[in-house]
Amino acid sequence: MNPGNFLFTSESVSEGHPDKMADQISDSILDAILAKDRTARVACETMITTGFVVIAGEISTDCYVEMPKIIRNTIKNIGYTQSDMGFDFETCGVQIALDEQSKDIARGVNDDKHEQGAGYQGMMFGYASKETPELMPMPIMYSHKLVKKLADVRKKGTLPYLRPDSKSQVSVRYENNKPVCIETVVISTQHDPSVTTKQIKADVTEMVINKVIPKKLQHKKMKIHVNPTGRFVLGGPHGDCGLTGRKIIVDTYGGFSRHGGGAFSGKDPSKVDRSAAYMARYIAKNLVAANVAGRCEVQLAYAIGVADPVSVCIETFGTHNIDPGILENLVRSHFDLKPAGIVKTLDLLKPRYLPSAAYGHFGRKESSFTWEKTDKAKAIKKDAGL
Repeated sequence: MNPGNFLFTSESVSEGHPDKMADQISDSILDAILAKDRTARVACETMITTGFVVIAGEISTDCYVEMPKIIRNTIKNIGYTQSDMGFDFETCGVQIALDEQSKDIARGVNDDKHEQGAGYQGMMFGYASKETPELMPMPIMYSHKLVKKLADVRKKGTLPYLRPDSKSQVSVRYENNKPVCIETVVISTQHDPSVTTKQIKADVTEMVINKVIPKKLQHKKMKIHVNPTGRFVLGGPHGDCGLTGRKIIVDTYGGFSRHGGGAFSGKDPSKVDRSAAYMARYIAKNLVAANVAGRCEVQLAYAIGVADPVSVCIETFGTHNIDPGILENLVRSHFDLKPAGIVKTLDLLKPRYLPSAAYGHFGRKESSFTWEKTDKAKAIKKDAGL
């Protein structure tokens, strides 16, 4: 394989995919708790299967939230509102099995006499590149946009036979490490049993794929696969068990960048596997926006209970425009990498997490995605002498 010429594929899943349903339930509970208790410690895991939702994990808080109501409202908003879909927000069972945060972890995070330490041990990655306006890899961005468009035409009633569960896949051709065209699009979408595969393919091609994928990026022989098995009626939690955190590559960079640490949803920002991953993206995006590099991957690593990161690594894949030897000092001088500093910089104690639980945590334009700001790019550019 020519190192600069290749075909790369990423996938995304919709809000009605069982794993994403689990993520949204976990983050709905997190948001409800943070709205009442900003100092809460939350690690909320969800398992969802046919007619049943299980909430487990560790939560320490002084507030009360009505979890069954939150769970049912989240499922209702996703679109599982009829029993003939195989899952129904009104009739599904809910079981809650929670404990408090480990005191051994809490002593390194909550002690007011000492600086707040990391609530997790591990390494986290952030990535950015110039190949899209969002400074994200192209395959994952168009994968997200396709399933988001599917959800939009379903909820607006444009394609009323669609059901909530769907997946997308986009294959992008790169030449000299730059995306030149999209060669293949795959969409699988749950549907009402009365509609034909032929109609689904025609409608999805016209109202979703052609609306999302620009003509200039469509390969002249672009392959389109819509519901390639010919039928997708049985879906959602009735067709597949869902678990919080299982779509972490969908949540991040679609496999284009490395991933470390844990997953995101259901975790309060004292857990650096979530908050430091957001900070790493914030750093990488601002470095690329400042033209320090065309591509950038940032790794942060922490010891549990310790405030300072044990290492900072910046990889630019040969696209740097300054001396790579000054990158770490440049990052440390512009970004507070301690857990409390990350929370303050990105304003992470507000209930802002549910929107991130579907269609990606990165490359988003909503104001609640504070780690997507490029407000430090100007100062970085000046200090870098660019």
